[in-house]
Amino acid sequence: MKPSSSPESPRLLKTFGLRMAVVLVISNIIGSGVFKKVAPMSELLLSPELVILAWVLAGVITLFGVLSVAELGSLFPESGGAYAWLEKIYGKTISFFYGWSCFTVIQTAAISSIAYVFAGAAGTFVPLFRLSAEVEAITVGGILFPFENLGAKVVASLLIILLTLINIRGAKHGGAVSQIFTWIIVACIVLIIAAGLTSALGSWANFKTVSSNYPPTSFATSLGFVGALVIAMRHAFWGYEGWISLGYVGEEIQNPKKNMPKALITGILIVIATYVLLNFTYLFVMPIDELLTAVNADTNNIAAVVVIDKLFGEGGAYIIAAMILVSTLGCTNTTILTASRIYYAMAQHNLFFKKAAVCHPQFNTPSHSLILQCIWACILVFSGSFDMLTDLLIFAAFIFYGLVVLGVIILRIKHKDLQRSYKTIGYPIVPIIFVLFCLVLVVISIYEMPTHSMVGLLLIFSGLPFYLKWRKKKAI
Repeated sequence: MKPSSSPESPRLLKTFGLRMAVVLVISNIIGSGVFKKVAPMSELLLSPELVILAWVLAGVITLFGVLSVAELGSLFPESGGAYAWLEKIYGKTISFFYGWSCFTVIQTAAISSIAYVFAGAAGTFVPLFRLSAEVEAITVGGILFPFENLGAKVVASLLIILLTLINIRGAKHGGAVSQIFTWIIVACIVLIIAAGLTSALGSWANFKTVSSNYPPTSFATSLGFVGALVIAMRHAFWGYEGWISLGYVGEEIQNPKKNMPKALITGILIVIATYVLLNFTYLFVMPIDELLTAVNADTNNIAAVVVIDKLFGEGGAYIIAAMILVSTLGCTNTTILTASRIYYAMAQHNLFFKKAAVCHPQFNTPSHSLILQCIWACILVFSGSFDMLTDLLIFAAFIFYGLVVLGVIILRIKHKDLQRSYKTIGYPIVPIIFVLFCLVLVVISIYEMPTHSMVGLLLIFSGLPFYLKWRKKKAI
């Protein structure tokens, strides 16, 4: 049971209306993936048309997830979002492991990864220090590289700390930061798309030209084309990651039964259209082999930077780097704001560190939850590379996303009489397709990347001793 509070006790406030809720959806999603992930997707598929297909399919699957969880968000508008929904559907054990996974890998790795890309873009303007090749090559367990690109990791950590302090001072402060940077980045992306599609450098010939190495060797493996496409989609899902996060602040949304579904659906449709058009623009302007050569020339190179550099000249690199700074700053901020509510809700149920349940007496924010999240996210920054972190979080996230959406079907069967202000469009086909895809993605990830998958599973189940300890205390 949730601990009772007196009327004087500090609590979260209903801060966000419909427009701000849409902004939170968009800003929680548009971060680094749309600028960076086209490169690894291109390396996998070696065909511009297949890369765009992967973005479209990932967008459709994400939309199916949004259409489904909107029903849960309108039914249970509580802090913690999916954590609270899973508890009502399956009980405390599964909901705990979801919340713990958000803390150990899903949300904190998202914060770390986005902040890391922010730092990479900052390196366009100010050279970031690096250690010697010998020191950077030091590994932990063969998969962690704590000293690699150390300057970028320091900058990323400082960004996380700064944004955490802003969010401690109030949800309105955090929301205002997200709103400003969201509209700036959307306007900039629209301008880039318009410039790229009207430029003399762009052509259908560029887009139609496959790599000289096409088809990739992966097409000849046991999983073949389907496996390669799903792995490419996993990269795209990093771009869409954050689609479920509005539910985390359900308690702080005004009129959530109506505004939650509207904001989720509106926000994701805007993001899908933006992503497909922008990635099409990259490959319309620059042939795929030229893009891959430019990106692979330096580990700090970002696909969007090299494309816009070609489009606008040397100054274009600074333009897109500034865009990445804006978008990743806004996305990092929104993820920090929303994800902290998960651990706040867990602590309220005595299933997380006790202090995380404390609401700041002056600012009405989950200040201790924000601080704990900040510390672990900074640790993850030093744990490895951007791509490793995103692979881990997508694998872990889709295990639980499948369970959340399956819960829509379970609740329809078990609790037909619940008053639903919104019902999933396309039910039951839409949630069934989403759940099946989650299963496919998890199985293929284990097959193709067993080491990363095992690390992800270890992080998920690392919460077991904590769970047993907290449940025992609660029983006492």
